[in-house]
Amino acid sequence: MTSPSSASLPTHDRAAAARYVLFATGVTAIGGFLFGYDTAVINGANSYLKVHMGLTPTQEGLAGASAILGCIPGAMFAGILSDRFGRRTMLFVCAFLYAISGVLSAIPRSFEPFLAARFVSGLGIGASSMICPVYIAEIAPERYRGRLGTLFQLGIVSGIFLTLFINRQIQALGDEAWNTTTGWRWMLGMEAVPAVAFIGLLLAVPESPRWLAQRGREDEARAILERAGGPENAGREMAAIRAAGTQEEGRFSELLSGPFRRPLVLAMLLMAFSQFCGINAVMYYSTKIFATAGGDADAAFTSSVWVGLVNLLFTFVAIGFVDRAGRRPLLLVGTAVQAVALGLVGWMFQTHQHGHGLLACIMLFIAAFAMSMGPIGWLFASEVFPNKVRGRAMSLAALTIWVSCFIVAQTFPMLHDNPSIGPARTFWIYAAVSLSSFLFVLGWIPETKGRTLEEIERMWERREAGGYRP
Repeated sequence: MTSPSSASLPTHDRAAAARYVLFATGVTAIGGFLFGYDTAVINGANSYLKVHMGLTPTQEGLAGASAILGCIPGAMFAGILSDRFGRRTMLFVCAFLYAISGVLSAIPRSFEPFLAARFVSGLGIGASSMICPVYIAEIAPERYRGRLGTLFQLGIVSGIFLTLFINRQIQALGDEAWNTTTGWRWMLGMEAVPAVAFIGLLLAVPESPRWLAQRGREDEARAILERAGGPENAGREMAAIRAAGTQEEGRFSELLSGPFRRPLVLAMLLMAFSQFCGINAVMYYSTKIFATAGGDADAAFTSSVWVGLVNLLFTFVAIGFVDRAGRRPLLLVGTAVQAVALGLVGWMFQTHQHGHGLLACIMLFIAAFAMSMGPIGWLFASEVFPNKVRGRAMSLAALTIWVSCFIVAQTFPMLHDNPSIGPARTFWIYAAVSLSSFLFVLGWIPETKGRTLEEIERMWERREAGGYRP
């Protein structure tokens, strides 16, 4: 049974509560925007950086992968730190990391300082990928938690999409020689602007009420919950938190036994499936894919813009339906369509059918991912862990996604360029992963729509005692 929502409040109070929660979650989603910007900006800068610093192919690969390598420790340690010092405090740390990395990435004269700067940006990406979804889940009322949780993914895809045009506009400011010496610096350095804005806006954002309650600061937690849903709702939430929680800080060892183990395994597998379906092979190498299909550079860029636009638009589908249809239906529809679309992409490469048909199938895959696995993977992982171990557990889920992302980014060129595998079989492998994802969701992923975080916690305890049903 779900808790009554803030709908029982007077209209003006309900509007004020909605604005309060939307502001807090919207500001947090800027962390997703910076995540997307930082992930995508290197694609526009890399070719100029390569010429300017005389990079070898190995160094060029390191330039692209260095941020991902930073994501791994960023995700690993953010959970412990956010459990210890608070979600809001760590959001500030993420914002500072983004700002510092933007400046440092724009000024190096040699390759090693550039790698260090990109590693710092990876720390910010990894940490924000864990903290932002958790913060949103902990402050959002259960009735709207799904659509508010997907704002983080909306921030990511908005950052990726807008970066295409930012890079293009900076490139247009000068000729090839100017871009080689200066343009790439502006592309990377522009990240500091939204990062500084993020720092300023965070000053007006409250701490997570559930973290405050878990640390024994119940008066502060109640005040935030009252602003988010009214006094009656705050009373129910605080009672549920007391019943489910403890003021002891959780440990990693607790995740490996009892009711905590099942949600951890499910979240980590869902995160792994979300990467091994090949989404970032498309996002990182879209120009290479379309060039292989016979397009020139301008056509490849245009195709990449269409991919980014579809990614952005279909994230709104998830926002509109995740709290109505639920998590499971969107995941089932999305993974099924992914499997079909990727199978068709492989068939088109196999039969040498390129052009608009290939673009349409890739966009169908992007659309399916954007309405399902993209946002709901983060959302599900942020919802399913108990309060006392949520930070640490989400760290492991985020770690899974970054290790998987790194593997996909490193293996796609090898698979794509291998004569015995090639692009057709590569996309068939991704199609098989999407089909496996569908079966995994069908058999194992429970519905969390409309449940408070404490009700979800009790669900795992009951299922640990009485068997599992999705």
